[in-house]
Amino acid sequence: MTLNIGPRLRAVRKQNGLSQRELARRAGVTNATVSLIESNNINPSVGSLKRVLDGIPMGLSEFFAFEMPEDAEQKVFFPANELVEIGRGGISYRQVGVDLTGRALQILDERYAPGADTGKILLRHEGEEAAVVISGKLEVTVGDQVRTLGPGDAYQFDSRQPHRFRNVGDEPCRVISACTPPSF
Repeated sequence: MTLNIGPRLRAVRKQNGLSQRELARRAGVTNATVSLIESNNINPSVGSLKRVLDGIPMGLSEFFAFEMPEDAEQKVFFPANELVEIGRGGISYRQVGVDLTGRALQILDERYAPGADTGKILLRHEGEEAAVVISGKLEVTVGDQVRTLGPGDAYQFDSRQPHRFRNVGDEPCRVISACTPPSF
């Protein structure tokens, strides 16, 4: 018997009004762990799943007894007002699609306020990412390489390399990015 744990965890998390980040914080795991479980990219051990469920809180038996909502038809088109905000603070990440379960690609419309920064601690996660700067100036750090990109400039790299993004301009910066597998 194969259990489709990813979509079940996503449905339970959403029913409880939690973002992936909030569930990860409550459970004491990384955001990437929750994301990888929900996208079925990893199959967690019983102990790992129990730890994540403790962040809801919910027991294993209740989790497996949870009735999944009917599968909706796979959505193809997304009006601008239906993009899902998953960012915070001075950085807006508007995601194409609500549920990326079973998807291999994540598309984001990213907006950085002047001075906005992903943080002094560099990001790292499985996958690849690429983007094109639409407007403004974005300083991109990948490993020991640092470059300021402007409109029309692009980047692509292995996301396991430490990386950081920062708006170094006086105007908002807009970037359209893709990440595979989805990591938010």
